[in-house]
Amino acid sequence: MAGNVPSFKFARGPRRPLGSAAPRPSAFALVAALALGSAGCASAGQYVWYGEMPPAERSAMASDYIIGVGDVVNIRVYEQEGLSGDVKVRRDGKTALPLLGEIVVAGKRPLELSSEIETKLKQFVVSPRVTVNVTASQPVYISAIGEVQKVGSLTLDPPARMVEAMAQCGGPNDFADKSKIFVLRQFPTYKRIRFTWNAILHNDDGAASFPLRTGDVIVVE
Repeated sequence: MAGNVPSFKFARGPRRPLGSAAPRPSAFALVAALALGSAGCASAGQYVWYGEMPPAERSAMASDYIIGVGDVVNIRVYEQEGLSGDVKVRRDGKTALPLLGEIVVAGKRPLELSSEIETKLKQFVVSPRVTVNVTASQPVYISAIGEVQKVGSLTLDPPARMVEAMAQCGGPNDFADKSKIFVLRQFPTYKRIRFTWNAILHNDDGAASFPLRTGDVIVVE
């Protein structure tokens, strides 16, 4: 079900020197990117409850690996070596492929991506057969902001779960509205996913084990 979410403010963090390494996305950068992604939504205040997400998006099984930013993906088109090779997923969740140009890769499963590429290639190749494998994966980088004990970037080993992220950030602080915990998700499409602290503590309908992805931002009102 949908509802309205109060607006909130973010503190501007320190600037990083030019040329310095960026091992993980900053909270400020991710929130800015998500804000841009939400511009196309009918209403940025809309949300969906975690229990209403498709079952495939609530699964944290190892066999359901979700391609993330920074992963290296091998795309093989049968008998089409010129269309095959390794690609790295950029920070915007996309990569460029011959004939197809740029496509969104992050937030999709390998089997789902292979089917999508096959469909797109049909206008260029007769009966294309595509396989997709993740050859190098990255930790899951997310951010926690708002009324949490520790604001900042979090690093989790996949499969990253909601309860693990909340444990790392210390959970809601004394000023938090524990009924308004959100995950802002950018890939493959923008979503604002709502939880309650009680549901996470009791793993109601899989709230505690809800799988997180690189680029997600946890916001506690």
